[in-house]
Amino acid sequence: MRIKVMKFGGTSVGKPESRLTSALRVISAKEQGYSPVVVVSAIGRKGAPYATDTLINVLREIDPTVEPDSRELDLLLACGEILSAVIFSHTLKTLGHSAQTFRGGQAGIRTDGVYGDARIVSINPSSIQRCLDEGKIPVVCGFQGVFAPVQGAPGGELTTLGRGGSDTTGAAIGAALKAEAVEIYTDVDGVKTADPDAVKEAPTLRKVTYDEVAEIAHLGAKVVHPRAAEIAMNYGIPLWVKNTFTDDEGTEIVGRERFPGRRVTGVTHTGKLVYLQFDLGCANDADRVMLESRIYQTMAKYGISLFMLNLSPSSTGFAVPRSQYPTVENVLDGLVIPVAGEEKRIYLIQIGQHASKEVETQASLLESFGEVKRVPAQLTEGCTMVSLVGHEYMQTPGLFLDVLTTMTNGQVTVLQTTDSDYSLSVLVPEADTNRAVKLLHDRFHLAEVR
Repeated sequence: MRIKVMKFGGTSVGKPESRLTSALRVISAKEQGYSPVVVVSAIGRKGAPYATDTLINVLREIDPTVEPDSRELDLLLACGEILSAVIFSHTLKTLGHSAQTFRGGQAGIRTDGVYGDARIVSINPSSIQRCLDEGKIPVVCGFQGVFAPVQGAPGGELTTLGRGGSDTTGAAIGAALKAEAVEIYTDVDGVKTADPDAVKEAPTLRKVTYDEVAEIAHLGAKVVHPRAAEIAMNYGIPLWVKNTFTDDEGTEIVGRERFPGRRVTGVTHTGKLVYLQFDLGCANDADRVMLESRIYQTMAKYGISLFMLNLSPSSTGFAVPRSQYPTVENVLDGLVIPVAGEEKRIYLIQIGQHASKEVETQASLLESFGEVKRVPAQLTEGCTMVSLVGHEYMQTPGLFLDVLTTMTNGQVTVLQTTDSDYSLSVLVPEADTNRAVKLLHDRFHLAEVR
């Protein structure tokens, strides 16, 4: 049996004509001798009646001051994919092809117990395989699974896999079924060398490695979820990104052994960021590691995404999404970090040049306990991370200088830099985002990359 997993995003199932186009692609795959397995996202995007963001707002609009319970929110959000899958199955039936809908749990997807951002721990695809054996087309709800909090407990707790989780569902089912390929359908032709909003002529990459596409996704591009790329890489499954609405061949994502060589793949950028640099100069040498640990533990506890991590003997810094900054400010500004030992010391974090009322109140209350050392954090708002992504290219001598020179000649201020095995990133003012992307795209001749 030649199994092909076909995942359709929100725009591919958002309207009747879009669903019909997607359904016809599934039928075409079946006529070519494949046994297709369909995975669908919720219908439409933000603003559409059944989109994920719309469902979230249904609860938050009741009382914005009361945060929805994560378990209840997962139950509600899963309805978006259930509705989408049932409608897609019925669309296939109206075209003369028998189909059967599966929730994540019915498809055998088991997760850990993290509501809102669960990870798949196992898949038993026996129900899907039985459906295929009967000649039907399985249509699986993306973005969801179940976990059993107590061994042997009935049913299971429904969990969602986080943003982009339907991609992960598709890749994981493909791995479990040993599929010939996993195809992710969206409204773009594939993985491009840059955001078309910044570089209109950005070409579609015909082939990229799993490592590259995972890096691109981690750094801001929303074409493929990084977990999906990682699963496909671990199981050696050919992964494709294609456009539902065109006949473009799309982008094939492969192992690095099939696409060796040193090159620059593309330029990507994150959303809006806020950068924090903590001055640890007031801390004793023995206390610095502890202070850094407490700061990063706090960020992890509240699920804050961190970018541009910077460590030095006298400071540490990172950028956070602007949407998460209110939480960061709430938990860090005025955070008291006591140090136990023979000589008790107290550190107090202060965000910004001027102390907030919370910081001043804390400092006043703590005076009776001894000296309070303030750890100031310089705040830089309105910035974005622009990243150059490359396969075995980031260690090229002179690359760092080349990037900085390109930014300087283009009159783009670089606020911070960081690098990894597959990328080199610069933090720039938000207003210069598109210009920085275009400058790097031109400098590394990415319009010629295929």
